[in-house]
Amino acid sequence: MQELINKLMANAGISEEQATKALETIKDFVKEKFPMLGGAVDNMFGASGKDEEDGL
Repeated sequence: MQELINKLMANAGISEEQATKALETIKDFVKEKFPMLGGAVDNMFGASGKDEEDGL
């Protein structure tokens, strides 16, 4: 996940905190709109989600 955070930071010119929050928002949105994909989204973004230090 850090690779995606780094890519967001470089491409969008945002901080690590902002990139992490953006990914959390995307993750939550996809899970809300497509609940049947919840497990896959958790696996892709990290199973423990916001419980991890970086949130992903």
